Formats: sequence, C-alpha cells, structure tokens
Amino acid sequence: MRRSLQLSLAAVFGALHAVLYFISFGLWRNWGIYLETVEGVILGPGIGFLAALVGSSAARFLRPDPLWMFGIVAEPLSVMTAGLLSRARWKPALALYLVLLSAYFIHPYGRALPIWTILDVLAAFFILIPAAKLSHSLFEEDAKNLPTAFVLISFITIATDSLVRIFLLVPCGLYSQFFDSYGSLQATFTGAALSSYVEDGIAVFISLTVGIPLLICALKLKILEDQNHRLA
Repeated sequence: MRRSLQLSLAAVFGALHAVLYFISFGLWRNWGIYLETVEGVILGPGIGFLAALVGSSAARFLRPDPLWMFGIVAEPLSVMTAGLLSRARWKPALALYLVLLSAYFIHPYGRALPIWTILDVLAAFFILIPAAKLSHSLFEEDAKNLPTAFVLISFITIATDSLVRIFLLVPCGLYSQFFDSYGSLQATFTGAALSSYVEDGIAVFISLTVGIPLLICALKLKILEDQNHRLA
C-alpha cells in the first residue's frame, strides 16, 4: 500500500474510531471495538495501532472518561493484533497472550475469579495460530475461506480487547482505584463478562454483515493489492 494512501486511511479510521466512541451506548465497551478488525486488516499492525491510538485518545480528550486508560491501551493493541494475524504473524500475538494470561493467573484475584468469565479469551488463545494460517484468504477476493478467516480474526481481536482491559484491571492493580473489596470487584467483573459475550456475538455479526463487504470493496479498489505478495 502506498504510504500516502496508508496515512490517509489512517486519518479516516482514526476519525471513525473517535466518532464511534461518541455515539456509543449500552453494554460494557464503546462501539470502537467493532471497527478494530477492519482497522487492523486494512492498515496493518503499525499504522493500525497508530490510527486506533490517535482516535481513542482524541475521543477521550474531548469527552473525558474515568476509565480512559483501559480503552486507550486496549483498542490500539487489539487493532495491532488484528493486523499481525492478518499478515500471518502469529508469534507476536501469541507472545502477548502468554504474557497477559500468565500475569492474570499469577495474581491471586486472577486465580480466584470464576474461570467462565474469560472463556472467550482462552478460546481466542487456542485459535490464534489457525486464524493466522488462514489469513492469506483475506486478500483473495474469491477465496472460499475469506469469511472464516475474517470471523476468526474478528473474534480474537475483540477477545484481545477484553484481555488487555483485564490485565490492566487485575495484574496491574487498577481495581484498587475503582473497588474497595474483592466482592465488589467480582460482582462487576462477572457482570462485565456476560456483556463481553454479547459483544463477542455482535462483533462476529458485524464482521459478517459489514466487515467482509468492506474488505471485499477494498480488494476491488486495489487498496490491498500488495498483500498477496507480502504473504507469498
């Protein structure tokens, strides 16, 4: 992708990221999470990370949020993960999961909180490599595995968003800023987990109905014409 086009798309996605933050309502996270997969696949891990960082930071600067640090860290890292997996670069993504999950289970609260609350994160961990292996299909307009690859990466991306937020909350100790006891943390954590599973489903649905058509449109416009060469 030409650098000028890449930067122009980064500006567009950064603005969309901010807009989705402003119009969000319901559940746990803002609607920017549903853009993360497309952002990463089209822009790649580096420029995608930058676009999400600028968009999420600008949005929270204009409308402050007491939970600002969660989104500013989680959203760019999730976009980066989508970009890495779409380029078949699974090792950095796997390393990120190993570090964050290890930190979570080492922490006493991580071992105490119900395991069912992070089943989507654990599932994402186990499908990282298969999703990356299918990533070549993302850049072939008529590939029969394109929907499967996109949906798998979309699921991993939103699970990564959850994992990073969990890492900041528990191992990094941010829970002490918002909760006065383990009981209150557990109650909120389990409620957020239920919302996360709903968001997982929404993310997959949006991937099928919006994300894949956008990707196919980008392929037709030759925006991603160099990716097959890079993956060869």
